[in-house]
Amino acid sequence: MVEEVVNSTVRTKSKTTRPRPIYLWNVLDVQKWLRRHCSDYYQLYYENFLHHDITGKTLLRINENSLRRIGIDNEQHRMDIWREIMKLHLKTDMLEIKDIERRNTKLD
Repeated sequence: MVEEVVNSTVRTKSKTTRPRPIYLWNVLDVQKWLRRHCSDYYQLYYENFLHHDITGKTLLRINENSLRRIGIDNEQHRMDIWREIMKLHLKTDMLEIKDIERRNTKLD
């Protein structure tokens, strides 16, 4: 465990902190995600994501038609990016399930 002093109060934090929820991501966070998870297409489409102000909240609502509307015309590219977005959805859902399980365990 790591201890952190905040306003003279010691808070205990686990070594692995939970990532910031996707719905709180700003445009730059989405750019980092795009570069990391869709690196083959980053140079082709990062400006499209910037131009359309794609935030985390928007990213979670994007579907295949949305990708086409923001200018990703190549079907294979859309499918690959869509697959990464779906993985992001799954990751988010898994974290939420773990949180629910943790809360239920504390209540028992």
